[in-house]
Amino acid sequence: MDIRTVGVVGLGTMGAGIAEVFARSGFDVVAVEVTAELADQGRARIDKSLSKARDRGRLDPADYDATLGRLTFTANRADLAGADLVVEAVPERLELKTALFDELDGICGTHTVFATNTSSLPVTRLAAATKRPDRVVGMHFFNPAPVMRLVEVVHTVLTDSAVVDTVRELATACGKTPVAVRDRAGFVANALLFGYLNDAARMAETGRRSVDEIDRLVVEATGFPMGPLTLMDLIGLDVCVEVLKVMFDETRDRRYATAPLLTRLVLAGHLGRKSGRGYYSYADGNVTPAVEVPRLNNIAVPDREQPGWVAETLVYPHLDDAVRMLDDNYASREDIDTAMRLGCGYPRGPFALLDELRPPKVADALERLGYSYSPLLRYL
Repeated sequence: MDIRTVGVVGLGTMGAGIAEVFARSGFDVVAVEVTAELADQGRARIDKSLSKARDRGRLDPADYDATLGRLTFTANRADLAGADLVVEAVPERLELKTALFDELDGICGTHTVFATNTSSLPVTRLAAATKRPDRVVGMHFFNPAPVMRLVEVVHTVLTDSAVVDTVRELATACGKTPVAVRDRAGFVANALLFGYLNDAARMAETGRRSVDEIDRLVVEATGFPMGPLTLMDLIGLDVCVEVLKVMFDETRDRRYATAPLLTRLVLAGHLGRKSGRGYYSYADGNVTPAVEVPRLNNIAVPDREQPGWVAETLVYPHLDDAVRMLDDNYASREDIDTAMRLGCGYPRGPFALLDELRPPKVADALERLGYSYSPLLRYL
């Protein structure tokens, strides 16, 4: 399949970034919004990003002009008729995405591939709602799309293997690193990340450790770029709740049952950095803990007094989740490590970290803490 013209529907932060990626990589891009005003706002987002890259010497002035020249902005979806691939980046609502693909079925040629940028919705359900289920894939970019190198290419039981190969090649041509996986809630990165984040939210709710102490101890033990509660504030607590809901609805795994305090923070409008307050307060440019839970239970429990308890309780189950993913034959250890490094900014992937810690040590600690774990953990 020859992809020359790409359509992008939805020009918010993600959609504008995706359109920029394709245009900078030499593809003609038809960028679509629901109104001319929103299309102009999308154009301004892309122009701001490109101008910043040009002014910092990361984009030649000639390439800046050429990139803008490849972009066509419109509020008319009929302009997508000639696209070889259309990526949707509309809000994460199933009914909105299925309605869009239904409309595009009547606009685009039968050869056109439909890709969804969903981070958690079932790609299979989107594919089944079209007249071309064999030509529907997930193409999950990470934010900010022009910078982040990972793209999760998600195929369903209906997807033509040639389409998967084409989309992987397309991602590579855009300078990205594709990881191809089957359709399952959360794919690789979110499935592993959000169980760990929710565990941290539960720990903060118990008051056994303060918010800043949880983050500090995890970073010290792992070298992660930030602690889990800081990361949740960065993602947006409302986004975290939505992803956890999708994960729990599919898996019924209690790891994804949203921590009650997290739900209450969202109900209170404390959404993290974007609202100025979440687990931390960001008032006047100062970052200070904003959640404090008094300890009602002062019973000393030996494990909880150990300095490594926080990291073991949060990180070791996270690593075991990666082992379970490998044991399920969902993704290779190399792809899992790649997804977490490039998609989540980990300095090394879960299996590389496991190799450093030694799998038997992790298994022994999980057993001591009363956690179940994958039997494969003792054979790595």
